[in-house]
Amino acid sequence: MSKLLKEVLSANKKYAKGFDKGHLPMPPARAFAILTCMDARLDPAKYAGLAEGDAHVIRNAGGRASDDAIRSLVISYKLLGTREWFVIHHTDCGMETFTDDVMRGLLGKSLETATVDEDGWHDIGKGRGSSEGKYIDWLTISDLAESVVEDVKRIRSHPLVPGRIPIHGYIYDVKTGKLVEVPSATKAGQSRGRR
Repeated sequence: MSKLLKEVLSANKKYAKGFDKGHLPMPPARAFAILTCMDARLDPAKYAGLAEGDAHVIRNAGGRASDDAIRSLVISYKLLGTREWFVIHHTDCGMETFTDDVMRGLLGKSLETATVDEDGWHDIGKGRGSSEGKYIDWLTISDLAESVVEDVKRIRSHPLVPGRIPIHGYIYDVKTGKLVEVPSATKAGQSRGRR
């Protein structure tokens, strides 16, 4: 058993010992969802004032509106009653440090972890690579505010998303902890009647 696995299981044992949340219902109590990045510096529970059971939090690289993220949002409202959504990207995001071509090139060389320095990303791995990365849109970010706008528009225009759900666009500042609205994203995500 690895040291990390031992630490995780030990922490879970302590958590489960005093666990008192088994009564929480499946639908989120505050009826909203957040789509945000998987970056370990972001704690949506803290920056959005959440307790267990309050909201759905969907996380992926960059907080992007991928097909799977939209699938989760649709399930969130259709089966579990969320009525408002937030798209929250963040400053200093790793998705701004490479392009689809860079990722495809790194994966083509090896499947080992790459390194980065002032000259960019480098593959130091030995062994085989894979061309499978060319079939994935990595949804990298070249303009942070524009990526929020793109994602809100992508969600808003999806045929399974009702127009009545407001979608808010924000950027979380990793240096200050503040949420900064992207007004053009929030405008694009405004509720559009009863549909």
